[in-house]
Order: sequence, then C-alpha cells, then structure tokens
Amino acid sequence: MSALVAPSILSADFNHLGKDIEMINRSEADLIHFDVMDGVFVPNISFGLPVIQHVNKIAQKPLDVHLMIVNPDHFIEPFFKAGASILTVHYEACPHLHRTIQLIKSFGMEASVSLNPHTPVAVLEDIIEDLDMVLLMSVNPGFGGQQFIENTYKKVSQLRALIDSKNPNCKIEIDGGVNFETGKKLIDAGANVLVAGSFVFNDKNPEEIISGLKAL
Repeated sequence: MSALVAPSILSADFNHLGKDIEMINRSEADLIHFDVMDGVFVPNISFGLPVIQHVNKIAQKPLDVHLMIVNPDHFIEPFFKAGASILTVHYEACPHLHRTIQLIKSFGMEASVSLNPHTPVAVLEDIIEDLDMVLLMSVNPGFGGQQFIENTYKKVSQLRALIDSKNPNCKIEIDGGVNFETGKKLIDAGANVLVAGSFVFNDKNPEEIISGLKAL
C-alpha cells in the first residue's frame, strides 16, 4: 500500500495560492499540509487561521495542520473551526500532553504529536495509544528546503516498533527533506505519510512529483 502524500503549502506560490490548491485537488495527493509558525517556538513566522479558512473553502482534500507554536491549547478550537481534520502539536510545546490530545479529539479531529530531531521516540511510550499519528521532523523546524537529517531513518524504525506493539493504527508522518530517494527509504523504515513542500512546488510539473511519491 502506497504512503499518503501531503503537499506543504509553505512552499506554494502565495500570489496564486488558489491555483496551487486546485492543482492539489486534481492530483493524487491525500492531504494538504499547513506549517503554522509563530516566531517563538520556531525562528520563523508563516501564516495562521485566515489562510486555512480560505483554503478550506476550495480544498477537496483533508487539511493536515501542524502547529509549531507555543501554547497550542489556546488555538485548538479555532483551528477546528477553520477546517483542520488532523491537528499536530509538538511534544516540546505541551507540558500537559495527554490533556491536549484529549482536547483535540473532543472536536472530532485526528490527534497527532510531533517530535523535533533531537527528541527521542521513547518519550511517546505513555501516550502512543491515544494518538492517531506521530509526525517526525526530519529537519529542524522553522524553514522549508532544508537538508534531510539521516538519523530520521533510525527514529522511524524505532517508532514503527513502538506503534506495532501498542497502537498499530497510528500513522507515521515525516516532514522535511522528502524526495524520491528519502521517501522510499522512509517508507521502507515504516513511515506512511510523506510531507513534501519545495520538492513538489519547485518542480515545473508538481502533479507528476506527487504521483511519483505515491508510486514509491
């Protein structure tokens, strides 16, 4: 079974965002990925609720929203109302992670937790059974187009073992440096959702890139 593909609009052309969303709608993509950055948790500011609200009006794929922000609990309901189907919070930003996950689920969204590259998989052992997805950052969060961190393959294998033993339905998503080469290795290691930003949108035929990722 092929992996799910989630083009990240962080790398889209914001002068023609509607056109890029229509391209995703036509493509074989499964999700539309949003990297929401606050300039505090990560050293960059991207976009917020208004962009997601407007995309939701024309999107034909579920919205996969990744909150790289401090105090994410304050924004769970607003992002649900904006159209999020999957909501990811960072382990490093949530001192009461179980409460945060339960709040996400209370709105009917899939609940996901992200780990930064330096955070070990083992920290999820006591929460993994409550999760619908885990997002492993394969670059340091904050900017698109970064070089893939090779240690990610080992982390995917470790996470796959934990999930298979405690919550086989939980998905593994990878964000950062995904291309045909890294994507195939990630799938072989146990990942099943690939986020791709610059690799998709910097190509002259992004639909073919999405199809190629689906074929891995």
